[in-house]
Amino acid sequence: MRRDYLQPAVLTVASVLAGMIGWSGHVLLLPAALGFPVLWGHARSRYVAAIVSAGYFLAASRCLPQGVASFYASDLWPGLLLWLCASGSFVAAHTVLWTKRPDRRQFRYLVAAALMAVPPFGITGWAHPVTSAGVLFPGWGWWGLAAMTAGLMGLLTRMWPAVAIAFTGFWFWSAANWTEPKIPEGWQGVDLELGASLGREASIQRHRDLIATVKDRASRGIRNVVLPESALGFWTPTVERLWVRALQGTEIFVVAGAAVVDAEGYDNVLVAISADGGKVLYRERMPVPGSMWQPWRLRFGDSGRARAHFFANPFSAVGDRQVAPLICYEQLIVWPALQSMLYDPDLILAVGNGWWTQGTSIVAIQHASAVAWANLFAKPLVLSFNT
Repeated sequence: MRRDYLQPAVLTVASVLAGMIGWSGHVLLLPAALGFPVLWGHARSRYVAAIVSAGYFLAASRCLPQGVASFYASDLWPGLLLWLCASGSFVAAHTVLWTKRPDRRQFRYLVAAALMAVPPFGITGWAHPVTSAGVLFPGWGWWGLAAMTAGLMGLLTRMWPAVAIAFTGFWFWSAANWTEPKIPEGWQGVDLELGASLGREASIQRHRDLIATVKDRASRGIRNVVLPESALGFWTPTVERLWVRALQGTEIFVVAGAAVVDAEGYDNVLVAISADGGKVLYRERMPVPGSMWQPWRLRFGDSGRARAHFFANPFSAVGDRQVAPLICYEQLIVWPALQSMLYDPDLILAVGNGWWTQGTSIVAIQHASAVAWANLFAKPLVLSFNT
């Protein structure tokens, strides 16, 4: 009887540790998340599989309640509610697909992993173990993703100790030879510390300060400058004219976050600006569910919501370069990065506005995810965040 209680307790505690360590914000610790499929596979009942799944996901996303409380300037209850609701799809997928037959669990887990990588389940598909492929198989590209998929299935078989030892060997080898993704020549991402005012303060002085920052970087030989998500606030003809005039006589190319608003809602975008003019470069495929993307408001005719462009514009052209943009939340889920990599872009642009994450490791986790995807496909990476 004691063993019947002990095994589920051990699995649950271990799954919590896998989530906490793997998603601590340190890229080299991402492979700790691979403990989850092993633990899920060792569950002896559907109930235990549900508890193990919940323990892993809730531990991996533990920063969410505090972040939501900061975003809405409220207490922890809204964040706790969203935290529990967001875990629903992950727990449901892994609970329903669990089976008593050990010989079928690897295929069931593969289905669960695939579901959590693409919409609709993938909308909250955070903490996906496949992200660690960028640590174990840097530079392998799609072959690395295939090796990771095969390894995840292997962790659900009787051969799991051998697969785990092999993964550990790749992990140690990668850690010993680790290099961060390169920053492409002539590019630079600007990190700002403007807090919640970025994107909300629309004064001419704020734009002039940002222009001065851009020109300062350009004076050091940088031609392409990237600013964080929401840096320009609302993208309007007035803002465009201000920036284009400021860049006259230069060869500077600015990529910056903004919002394009209409009567039905808004798009979270990246715009490209040079002396020749400005244009919308990219429309976010997956805004943050709940705080930005609120599809239920359609039924009530409400406006003000962010639109999701799920599989649109996976890459964009900046000069003679093809870039794969990832805005904020898109760095935490799987399909935007993989969809962009199908087009073999020249580099990845990862931007965010993480002022509301103060006191959490959310921005560090975003960084780690972006670095992992860039390393897996051997792509240069430009990061730009506001905190």
